[in-house]
Amino acid sequence: MLDNYLLEELVVFSKVGTLALVAEQLHVTQPTVTRGMKRLESELGTHLFDRQPNRITLTETGKLAVKEAEMLISANKEAIEKIQNFDRSQRIMRFGSTLPGPIIVLNYLKKNLPGNIKIKENQLKPESITTRLNSGEYALILSNQNLSSTTIDSQYIGTEQLAINLNESMEQANQSTIKFADLKDLSFLVPANVGLWRNIIQQSIPNAKFLYQEQRGALSEITKYADFPYFSSNVSPLDVEGDSPTRNGSISQIPIVDDNAKMNIYANYLSVEKDRVKNVIDQLLSVWPDDFDNQCE
Repeated sequence: MLDNYLLEELVVFSKVGTLALVAEQLHVTQPTVTRGMKRLESELGTHLFDRQPNRITLTETGKLAVKEAEMLISANKEAIEKIQNFDRSQRIMRFGSTLPGPIIVLNYLKKNLPGNIKIKENQLKPESITTRLNSGEYALILSNQNLSSTTIDSQYIGTEQLAINLNESMEQANQSTIKFADLKDLSFLVPANVGLWRNIIQQSIPNAKFLYQEQRGALSEITKYADFPYFSSNVSPLDVEGDSPTRNGSISQIPIVDDNAKMNIYANYLSVEKDRVKNVIDQLLSVWPDDFDNQCE
């Protein structure tokens, strides 16, 4: 078996070009690197380097060895991470989401969840779900994606639907429902971390201006004393942090009925983890609010 540190020395040499720089970058002596490269050649039974009096370069075989070494190092790193994540998952189950709404619902349930469950407050990147689940880093990730596959199961949890909150003095506030197009030319207060909703509202509301706020507390405070419209959803009432936007005076919360104002939410998890996450999924299903259409029925 080839030692990992020998492979690392070979890969570094391919990038820096001299044994002296390899030694400097890896914080070892140059004789140590020289002995290591000779040992690697001996173990492989081939010449990896073309040695000249004042110069050493890779042979064609050496260049191939570098490519193979990079793959072995990467595979070794992935294996270590997977083992460590699996060990950690036996003690701690990490839950995450690619959207802010499901995080609100998970935090609402937190007091009823086992103590070994940790909720990732920052949103995950949608394209990272499969990798994070397969590596064992996360036990469950909520998303608008149904990722059912040979290794991953997906369970529909519910729908998140946007609404707009308007001062009752505004013309649009008299409507029972509203469309994005009806909100054209307005300016909105919006949390900075709205995830996938950000592109949807920007692309759907003509000539709108969005005043993004990094701090939720600041957003809530501004909303109290300004007439800017702000968004909420059917899951907003479950927000336990207590600094959701509110306004002094009368406002109208109006559901947005465009198709892209709704997102189906799925719980994604490894098939082998089904029994471990079942209780949490059942709780999510039990508390997830109906969308506004069903609330009115």
